[in-house]
Amino acid sequence: MSEKYNDPKLKIFALNSNKPLAQRIADEVGVSLGKTSVDRFSDGEIRINIEESIRGCHVFVIQSTSAPVNDNLMELLIMVDALRRASAATINVVIPYYGYARQDRKARSREPITAKLVANMLEKAGISRVVALDLHAAQIQGFFDVPVDHLMGAPLLADYFINHGIDKNAVVVSPDHGGVSRARALAEFLKAPIAIIDKRRPRANVAEIMNIIGDVKGKRCIMIDDMIDTAGTITLGAQALKDAGATDVYASATHPVLSGPAIDRIKNSAIKQLIVTDSIQLPKEKQIDKIKQISVGPLIGDAIIRIHEHRPVSPLFNNRFHVND
Repeated sequence: MSEKYNDPKLKIFALNSNKPLAQRIADEVGVSLGKTSVDRFSDGEIRINIEESIRGCHVFVIQSTSAPVNDNLMELLIMVDALRRASAATINVVIPYYGYARQDRKARSREPITAKLVANMLEKAGISRVVALDLHAAQIQGFFDVPVDHLMGAPLLADYFINHGIDKNAVVVSPDHGGVSRARALAEFLKAPIAIIDKRRPRANVAEIMNIIGDVKGKRCIMIDDMIDTAGTITLGAQALKDAGATDVYASATHPVLSGPAIDRIKNSAIKQLIVTDSIQLPKEKQIDKIKQISVGPLIGDAIIRIHEHRPVSPLFNNRFHVND
């Protein structure tokens, strides 16, 4: 643990989605995780009890709304209600991975905008602030009427590539047109050019590669996305880059959702290494040799201290954190 933080009014609580990350964040801040019990009634209803006084405290709750997304979201809502009724001064929810973020607009008639619904529920429960990491769509910040601090994973990923010499003779590749700004941000850190994979998606979770915009022949390609779900897009893209003459293909993403056939696809793909963060806890069966996980604990821990001390969070957008091997 870092040097003990000297304000007893700062409290950090962990729910069930990602306790190892919550512990890393608490260690970075220099506080012990708050005492709470999260269990279930026999019919499956969630029961939460806060086992210490938080009256007048500034509370940060760590919870990714990853799979099982509905259980983790409900845990968070119930915890916020408990904190509000226990007279917390502020309730700050830290959501490293924001579930339902892909449903951020009406793409077809009669579709819900579930990302907005989740924001409404959290606000109604009584949150004071949101700390999020690489939202699928940046405009989700505007779905909230409370402050949102939107942290970026690109500096962490860039550190890894630089520390391991992967940035040499590299080109950063966006797997689609929507991710160009994300690719450009990483390319600026690596001082590398960018390329774009132009693809058509005939239906959900199915991607068809069309062509590559940019020069990748003889280059080390680094693909970047905000999340990898079924890994169809990223593995097809890796093969297309190899076919176009790339020497090596690395992939990176902040959020390793990795559902369905993702692990098998990555194992059998042209991807040399996949670098992700620990915004989502990976079970042992998903911890394969090709996947390297780096921690966002230092980034989020620093953000929590800055927020609590009323200091700007913006320096973290350009800061560089050392990534251990």
